[in-house]
Amino acid sequence: MAAKLYIVYYSMYGHVEKLAQEIKKGAESVEGVEVKLWQVPETLPEDVLGLMGAPPKSDVPVIKPNELSEADGFIFGFPTRFGMMAGQFKAFLDATGALWRTQQLAGKPAGLFYSTGSQGGGQETTPLTAITQLVHHGMIFVPIGYTFGAGMFEMEQVKGGSPYGAGTYAGDGSRQPSEIELAQAFHQGMYIAGITKKLKGTA
Repeated sequence: MAAKLYIVYYSMYGHVEKLAQEIKKGAESVEGVEVKLWQVPETLPEDVLGLMGAPPKSDVPVIKPNELSEADGFIFGFPTRFGMMAGQFKAFLDATGALWRTQQLAGKPAGLFYSTGSQGGGQETTPLTAITQLVHHGMIFVPIGYTFGAGMFEMEQVKGGSPYGAGTYAGDGSRQPSEIELAQAFHQGMYIAGITKKLKGTA
């Protein structure tokens, strides 16, 4: 039976979603892994989103907390808000109390990816503070470390991401994930899919 990997994200302006799509491609390159893309519910009303200039949501299905139990592994993605995950994703995790009480996610691998507005905007603090959510559920945090190779040491261009996971810089919103950031996202998907498959095989 194939291992199930869920890529679950929140994206307001599309930067995180673009990374999620590339992560999915990387994960799908691993044989024996079934990959599904999900977005978490929006918490802001439409009129507020309109004032913020947020585009309409894509047709990626919205996940319910209890559906997390179906997966063997996860890659969670979100933009930063003041150096931490966006409130929409935190609200989703706050609704997973029933899963926490029964520890249905314990022992399952989980990676993180993210978007920040600037180089000092939380490329490390955002995933670092998000690890607490995984810990209380008993999940196994899977960083990419330096497995992306030379791309981790890129100094000639602006590049998001860190050993914690893939990342991008949104700037004022007009900047889109670069080629190397997308390549890192693809790598993360492939890497964590491989680990999810291994753990599923030993279960």
